[in-house]
Formats: sequence, structure tokens, C-alpha cells
Amino acid sequence: MSELSRFDIHPLQAGKGDLPMLVQAPEPGVNLLEAFAELKPLVDRYLLDCGGILFRGFQVAGIEDFREFAAAFGHPLLRYEFGSTPRTNVASGIYTSTEYPAHQAIPLHNEQAYTLEWPLKIWFYSVIPAETGGETPIADSREIYRRIPLRIRERFIEKKLMYVRNYGNGLDVAWEQVFNTDDRQAVESYCRAHAIQCDWKDDGELRTRQICQAVACHPVTKDMVWFNQAHLFHVSNLPWEVRESLLEVVDEEDLPRNVYYGDGSPIEDGLLDEIRGVLNECTISFPWLQDDVMMLDNMLAAHARSPFTGKRKLVVAMAEGYSEELP
Repeated sequence: MSELSRFDIHPLQAGKGDLPMLVQAPEPGVNLLEAFAELKPLVDRYLLDCGGILFRGFQVAGIEDFREFAAAFGHPLLRYEFGSTPRTNVASGIYTSTEYPAHQAIPLHNEQAYTLEWPLKIWFYSVIPAETGGETPIADSREIYRRIPLRIRERFIEKKLMYVRNYGNGLDVAWEQVFNTDDRQAVESYCRAHAIQCDWKDDGELRTRQICQAVACHPVTKDMVWFNQAHLFHVSNLPWEVRESLLEVVDEEDLPRNVYYGDGSPIEDGLLDEIRGVLNECTISFPWLQDDVMMLDNMLAAHARSPFTGKRKLVVAMAEGYSEELP
């Protein structure tokens, strides 16, 4: 037990680093929101060192309690703008986790690292744990940066990354959902303000391109972190048969999503496989319990999703928007 609090505080997995740091309630019935004044100093002390904190054993009286807990850290909760996956807004600033089919895994990523603006903080609330699986694996983005082979890191830093997205057509999220509007002029204004090139195609659908960072410097700790979603957006992330089927239906430029070097040249499949190998080596996984709440520094810790069975309900909040490049 920490000398600073009545809570039991220690790394969740002994001998495997400090991510996540576990903050355990001292007895049943301690309400997470009501304990905020005691928990905030622990977040201030541990979050930047370990990257993530798991609050376990606390009572959470529903989504509103969770929303108030996340908002109590002092930053307005963010809307899910320019999102890349389907989510449902369940309360002000609270969204479902990515609504992909249960059998699909979502690779490690930092939230919205495919853009020039992202949240610094992200919270997860386990309302209903899955029957089996459904973990939210995490990883230390500083460690990933250190382990990425130098030749790859230097290449990515020099060339940057261009994310290409094609919306709708039954293949990906509709642009109206991504931009939270059906007004084309509003979409164009958003894109201009965020250094996104947008083009309306002949079929009325939208294509965007954006050149983004491959690594980033944390604004507080000044640590360098691996911060991109090249391995996730690239067509090689798809199973081979799905990739082949898609390319029989659409040209490469019309794939729902893909990524290139910043100059538009292709990224080598083998290089991305090496990156995925590093991510696998750095993965930390643990089962969710009901009412678990995890808080991550979104630059210091990446997250993922494992396949699952049974009903699973996880909701997410994000705050403290940040950009290294946008004014």
C-alpha cells in the first residue's frame, strides 16, 4: 500500500513493468467518483511514469458516474471527430468502443494517431465484461519506439505517412458519420482547418488524404513515442483473401483505407510485418472485470481489442486535444 493513500497500488502484473499501475479499492462499496479527490493525486504521480492506470474494485454507478469521473480531470470531453471506426454516442462525450464484429481483433494503436490532432487522455469503462476474451491489450509507446529497428524508424521519420480514406459505398464508415454532418461545405471547412485534402468523387462519395507524423514527442515528458497507424491502415493488415477480393471490386486508390509514405510511394509489406512483430512483443493483456476503469495517456500507451464471445459493453471517453503541427 502506498504511503500516500489508503488504496492498494502496485503494477498489475509483477515483473512485467509498471503498465498498467493498479489502484485497488480498499474494500467493496467505495465509489470511484466520490473517491476522486484521493485518486487525482495518484494519477498525477503515476500516469506519466507508467502510461496507464487501472482502477479496480470500485463501485461505478453507471455511465454518468464514469462521465463525471473523466470530466473531473479538468478538460472537456471530446467529440469523436474524423473517426476511423463505427461508434455510438451514448452520452455527452461518451462513446461505445469500436463496433466491429466480435470475432475480429483490433491491432494496437494510439487513438487518432492517423491524424494531426489527438486526445492526450482516454478512459475505458467495463460495463459488461465479455464471456470470453474481449481484453483491451495495451503497450508502452516509448518501448515500441525504442524497439523499432533504427532503419525503419529513420525512414518513417524522414518520409512521414499519407493516409488515404474512401468513405461509404458499403465498405467503410459513411462520411456523414465521420464528420458528424451531411453538409459538404462543413466537411470541406473541417478539412481545410486540419490540413486534410478532400475530393468529391464522381459517385458522390468522399476521398481524403492527410500527411501525418510517424513518431511524436510527448509534450510533458519529452519522450519520443511511436505514434502512427500505418500497420493498421495499410492494405496488408487485411487477410490475404479479403485483400484480393477487395481489389477485384475496387482500384487500389478506392480502397476504404490505405497508407503510403508521405510522398505517395508504397510502404513495403515486409517492413510493416517487422513493425507488427515489435507490437506483438510489447503487448500486455489482462481480463476485464465489471466496473474496471482504465485511464491511459494516449501518447504513452497504445491499446487494442481481442476477439470475444458473449455480450460485451465497453465505453470510452477522451479529453485534452493536442497537436504538434496544427496552430
